[in-house]
Amino acid sequence: MTRFPRGAALAAAVLLIAGCSGGTDDGAGDEADDGKASGSASASAPAPAPAPQKLDWGRCKATSEGPAPGGDWQCATLKVPLDHAKPDDGTIGLALIRSKATGDADERIGSLLFNFGGPGGSGVSMLPSYAGLTSELHKRYDLVSWDPRGVAESEGVRCRGDKEIEAGESVDATPDDATEETAFFKDAADFGAGCEKAAGKLLAHVSTTETARDMDLMRQALGDEKMHYLGISYGTQLGGVYAHLFPKNVGRLVLDAVVDPTADTVGHAKNQALGFQRALDNYLKSTGQDPKEGTRKITDLLERIDAEPLTTTSGRELTQTLATTGIVLPLYSEQSWPTLTSALDAAEDGDGTELLALADGYNERDPSGRYGTTTHSQRVISCLDQKQRPSSRETKKLLPEFREISPVFGEFLGWDTAGWCHDWPVPGLTDSPEVSAPGAAPVLVVGNTGDPATPYEGARKMAEELGEGVGVMLTWKGEGHGAYGSGSSCVDSTVNAYLLDGTVPKDGKVCT
Repeated sequence: MTRFPRGAALAAAVLLIAGCSGGTDDGAGDEADDGKASGSASASAPAPAPAPQKLDWGRCKATSEGPAPGGDWQCATLKVPLDHAKPDDGTIGLALIRSKATGDADERIGSLLFNFGGPGGSGVSMLPSYAGLTSELHKRYDLVSWDPRGVAESEGVRCRGDKEIEAGESVDATPDDATEETAFFKDAADFGAGCEKAAGKLLAHVSTTETARDMDLMRQALGDEKMHYLGISYGTQLGGVYAHLFPKNVGRLVLDAVVDPTADTVGHAKNQALGFQRALDNYLKSTGQDPKEGTRKITDLLERIDAEPLTTTSGRELTQTLATTGIVLPLYSEQSWPTLTSALDAAEDGDGTELLALADGYNERDPSGRYGTTTHSQRVISCLDQKQRPSSRETKKLLPEFREISPVFGEFLGWDTAGWCHDWPVPGLTDSPEVSAPGAAPVLVVGNTGDPATPYEGARKMAEELGEGVGVMLTWKGEGHGAYGSGSSCVDSTVNAYLLDGTVPKDGKVCT
């Protein structure tokens, strides 16, 4: 079972388809009063921060996520407490990567930290491929990213092996009868048990709150007085939580492809059903089809595949779940829409090869049958963050509403609310994150009206929740997941002016 990421962890696959010390005031007292903390160690007030570490930067090595980047890239390890509330209980190591500012030293602003989303995306592997989009920023910033706790080289969690992952893909994510429902929930419980075995004590300490605290230790180790940050998708949730915990340490923060901070588990699923159906409708319009008729054609295709999976040239079968996953991937980028047309046409002719290839790209499966672990990390982080755990009965009552929102994706996302964290080994912490940041510097919130994974409405909610005078809204009337670097000179110049010169645009600015 695979949830649609609220992040940029899929960026590489989409591109392939398309061709020393600082301030220490952390404002932690705000968290105790927000009414959302669960009382767990992860959400309680931390002990005083340790003295800033000296990072030992050196040549980057190949990782489980890819080859060494070479060039001017350097890597280091930051030690952080396993439990920020109990710093004497041991530490874990976080993998960092940077490329130093390319311009004159006297014009250097500091470090610019990136999180590319997921949760579960590896910043160490992603940043070198993203840096080409940020050449202007690179002149005055050291570009820095990291693998958050529980991700890739930072104690990355792998909950099951490749053969088990492939077997899990045969489980129907939209069960039609009691037998399929039993298999669906058994697979979910088995996955959680595998995560517990693999992660041990770490499973209770991979929350967004703890990662935000890691970020402030990172800021100090990098020698920055203020946090300058660009967060994409889930990275916007992380940035919002950071601003709430450390408002006085906020420098220039950009939040792009914004997660709705007011949504709970069911709310996020409804948001994504809305966003992906909206993107699908826009895709269908671009091909000259009526969205309702085109949607009906796709749902009919998926029903036929559910009854009889399609054959592929690899000998594997394309199931309904894999077909739905394959349809999702090209919706992340308008450049990939022609690929979706080709795959759907082939599927209508009885060949599931192209949709299966798209699903494999989404699921990080390489031609040899090896899988990546982004979704493993995504699941352990999101299941710790989210308290709401809908039961099977509650989910079944919600399914008609989900189908109404999206005939193609609604049922998939509806069942996901019950299965994703079913029988999870540790309790979730909050219904929704606290991101209010009174006293923080202005935070630039960028929303894309055609975003499928993080619908535009979430950006407005984030700007409102950050608070008056803090959240500054920038709208792009575009398509795809995210706005910065997506082809809008208006968006790019506005973001660059903010990050480079501190120029805050007028709240409500619109780029078309």
